[in-house]
Formats: sequence, C-alpha cells, structure tokens
Amino acid sequence: MNIPVLTGMIRRRVLVNYRVEPEVVAKRLPEGFTPKLYRGHAIAGICLIRLENVRPKGFPAMVGITSENAAHRFAVEWVDEEGVRREGVYISRRDTGSRLNALAGGRGFPGVHHHARFHVRDDGNGISVRIEADDLDEPLVELEARDAPVLPAGSIFRSLEESSRFFEAACTGYSPRPGSRALDGLRLEVQGWRVTPLHVETARSAVFGDTRSFPPETIAFDHALLMRDILHAWRSEPVLFPGDPAACPANPAVATVVAGCERSAPPCPPRSSPRPEVIHPTTSV
Repeated sequence: MNIPVLTGMIRRRVLVNYRVEPEVVAKRLPEGFTPKLYRGHAIAGICLIRLENVRPKGFPAMVGITSENAAHRFAVEWVDEEGVRREGVYISRRDTGSRLNALAGGRGFPGVHHHARFHVRDDGNGISVRIEADDLDEPLVELEARDAPVLPAGSIFRSLEESSRFFEAACTGYSPRPGSRALDGLRLEVQGWRVTPLHVETARSAVFGDTRSFPPETIAFDHALLMRDILHAWRSEPVLFPGDPAACPANPAVATVVAGCERSAPPCPPRSSPRPEVIHPTTSV
C-alpha cells in the first residue's frame, strides 16, 4: 500500500515495553519474522502516540489531522532476498481516537485502526491514559506514569542509551492487511531522536494481559520511555508477502520476507547527528 509522505508533529509518544519469552512471541508472528531478542528476551510493547498536524508533505499545517493512537507491537527481525537481516516491529493491533483514521485504516492507510475513546491527562507532572476500544468490554490500556531519572532497576536494559538505540533501530513497522496475507509497511523518520525514562505506577493491557496468549509467567513489564515535540515523517515501505514467493507480483513495491521478489525494507535513515540524543532529566519527580 503506497501513500504519500506524511509529515507532522509527535507531541507525545510513550513506549511501554515488556520482556517476553521468545517462543510465546514467535507464535504470534507471521511466517518469516522472528522475535528480536535482547539479553535472551523478546520485546513487546505499546506505543501510545499523540500526532498533530499530520498531512501530506508540502501541505500547510492548518490542514493536518490531530489524533491519539495506540499500537500493540513486537520487535522483530527478518532476512531479505539478499540475505541481509532487517529489523523493525510487527504491529498486531492499532487503535485510534480519530473516526477518520479508523475509516482509512486498512484501506487508504496501512493497518486496520480500531476506533476507541482515549482519556488522557498530561499536565507535565504525570501522564494518565485510559483507552476504551469499541470492540472490547474492558479497557484496552490503562497507564499511570511520571518522569524518572533512570530506568527501573529490574529492566534488562542496563542504561537509557541501550534502550534508546534498541528502539531507534525499529523504525519500520508492518501490519496485516485485511483479507490478505500481505503486510503493509511504514517507516518513521524523526528529526532529533530523544527519549527520557518514565516511572510507571500502573500499566495494564487487555492484549498482553490475555493469559491464554501470554501466561503470566512468560511476560513482565520492563520499562517505559517518553518522547515529546518531535517533527516526523511517515513513508511507505515495500509490501511483504510472508513466505510466499508465488504471491509476489512484478512490482518494485512488493517483496517476500523469506524468498526474493524485490528488496524489503531498507535500514533506518542515517541520523542527523553521530549519536542519538538521549536526554536525562536533571531531577526526579
């Protein structure tokens, strides 16, 4: 699915991250994708993002769309037809507070977007998010968090910079296309990657809290990150047909995950600076 380049502002982005036993995540991935491991663990997460003034590149900000959105995702790797290992995220579920996004999702924009009601408090001292999806009887997500000076002691990431590098590399996301084996891709480009740690008091997910899919002993909260006020762009990535070379049409925007038609997702674009900008709060809250 090809869309024009979209630009806008990430006003707030919270990454709530979990460590999971790899075999549990592997069962939930399309053929050809494998969990990207960190210190022996697969990484799952929720991306909670407020986007403002999103519009086709070159259009004035006043015509842009503002929305609250959520994505449940898994860090993944795959090998392209040239034997090069790629990395990104597989997004199993998307939710949005925008009726327009919900209508366009899976049709004019990659990934089905479930409509949901977002209750957000962000006063500079803390962030509270409650998401009530139209298709669920229980809250999809509940989060209570505030700024922190460092990652929690129990995190498998030894430093903020380690975590920052891991998630900055996962700039390409793939989502299932309705009624098809195809996976549609988007690449996120940001101007000045920077993250800060959060202290999480409450983190609940109806997806990751489903004990049939994620037995309690196989998944645990690891840490959360915050991004604010980041200019960004979304670009289409080649469509993937997992493990099915015969499904590949003669189209330069189409690829297979494990056997070659065309080149799959390229690596993330070079940073504007030599290292990611990792901002450490000077005081705890």
